[in-house]
Amino acid sequence: MIQAMTTVATTTLPDVEEILDHKEGLSYMPMYRVIMWDDNVTTMEFVIRILIHLFGKDFDSAEQIMYEIHNSGSAYVATLPLEQAEFKVEQVHNAAAMEQFPFTCTIERE
Repeated sequence: MIQAMTTVATTTLPDVEEILDHKEGLSYMPMYRVIMWDDNVTTMEFVIRILIHLFGKDFDSAEQIMYEIHNSGSAYVATLPLEQAEFKVEQVHNAAAMEQFPFTCTIERE
C-alpha cells in the first residue's frame, strides 16, 4: 500500500518552460471589429438605443459613439469573435428594418 502511494507521489510535473512553450503554440480565435455607418435617414435616438440595448454601452458612451458615426461617417463599436460579431450585425439590421431605417453595420478582421 505504501509503495503505491510513493509511485503516485513521484510522478513528474512539466516545468514552467514546457507550459509556456505549449501556450505559445496555441492559436486563438480571430477577433472582428464591429463598425457602424452613417446614413441620412436613421435617427440619432435609434443609434443610441441600439448601442445601449445590443452592445451594452452606457448612455454617455453610446452618445459619444453616435456622434462619431454622425460626424466621421462610421465608428468602431466592439471587438468580438466572428460568430458573435455576425450575430450582433444581424440584430442591428433586423432592428433597423423593423423601424424602416437603412442603417448598416459591418465587421472587419482585427
